Amino acid sequence: MHRIIIEGGKELSGEVKISGSKNSAVALVPAAVLCDEEVTIANVPNISDIDALDEILSYLGAKVTRKNDVIKIDSSKIENKLIPENITKKLRASYYFMGALLSRFKKVEMYFPGGCSIGARPINLHLKGFEALGAKVKEDGNLFTITADHLKGAKINLDFASVGATINLMLAAVKADGITVISNAAKEPHIVNVATFLNNMGARISGAGTSEIKIIGVEHLHSSFHEVVPDYIETGTYMILASAIGKDMVISNIIPDHVESLISKLEEIGVSMEIGIDFIKISAPLKLKQTNIKTQVYPGFPTDLQQPISTLLTQAEGKSIINETIWENRFLNLHELNKMGATTETLTNSKAVIIGPTKLKGKTVKATDLRAGASLVIAGLIADGKTVIENADYILRGYENIIEKLTNIGAKIRLEEIK
Repeated sequence: MHRIIIEGGKELSGEVKISGSKNSAVALVPAAVLCDEEVTIANVPNISDIDALDEILSYLGAKVTRKNDVIKIDSSKIENKLIPENITKKLRASYYFMGALLSRFKKVEMYFPGGCSIGARPINLHLKGFEALGAKVKEDGNLFTITADHLKGAKINLDFASVGATINLMLAAVKADGITVISNAAKEPHIVNVATFLNNMGARISGAGTSEIKIIGVEHLHSSFHEVVPDYIETGTYMILASAIGKDMVISNIIPDHVESLISKLEEIGVSMEIGIDFIKISAPLKLKQTNIKTQVYPGFPTDLQQPISTLLTQAEGKSIINETIWENRFLNLHELNKMGATTETLTNSKAVIIGPTKLKGKTVKATDLRAGASLVIAGLIADGKTVIENADYILRGYENIIEKLTNIGAKIRLEEIK
């Protein structure tokens, strides 16, 4: 376990280069098992979630080599066997092995995935989709056994535009007989990135990035090279930080179109920015105005940026209201912000109020999940005095080299291992 220690109140200036997308990479790595040749994926973030997926691949017998941000995966000799709970519980994205292994071997055995505690997060949409493709699902406690004599294309309508279900069903359908159509599909950038990767290997997928994805099954996927798109949630996190305490802070290696909803919201509260082809430059304004935020599926305001921006809103004048429509357990960070001097109130599991501006003071706080941890890092950098963030391993799951990146732009921050 680790903790992060921050001496706050330092103005931040300089450039932060955004890493490859966590949400994309954690799907691309399991997708590699669909190919019985070697694939190469570049711009892979060096985060603990990738380490956990690497562990699963190695357990199955894949040959994995990593150098800098490039990972090579040779799945030609993998063995389809039960993936134990002590590995799957390390991250939510382990469930992508369900779709990938089912597609390749017509059978998968694994335990319910782990990850951040931000709500119930059931996988019923995934399982219903597998069944629509012809699979049978057996549940024994936390153990899932999914089998199929053969997979056949089907029309699948998702009750909710779930990112995980959309990707998992693409993986499962890519080698199914016939045509699969996923309606009410998620539209996030990493959906497109995964579909592009599969198409580069010979899949026939169209419509990724729209609400309807069409997959024509193929028998074989060949080796390919692919690059992970920039992480738009990391981009947004640093944009929010720059809006709080930055001076001519540049966030580079980004795709501005991916953060349009955040750009709009920051402009609304008084943040001006220079937007280039692959960068955004931001300085914190003297005053921030209150706003209301409602999280929505992409391209709406991302639930993953709700917690980081809640910290910024503690510095805005007036009452801001947040409506969280995706996950029901995503306000735990507000309790920790209140310890630091914020004035917030959780009205329901889906609605909270933040009243500002309030002066934040360094305290010992606890990260309850990945994005809550990001919220507290921003708070620690704003606050007067020393902030200690316990459970910092959550943060390391999703933000590559966060200590080095922040140190390089003037933050006084360090990571400490707890023995």
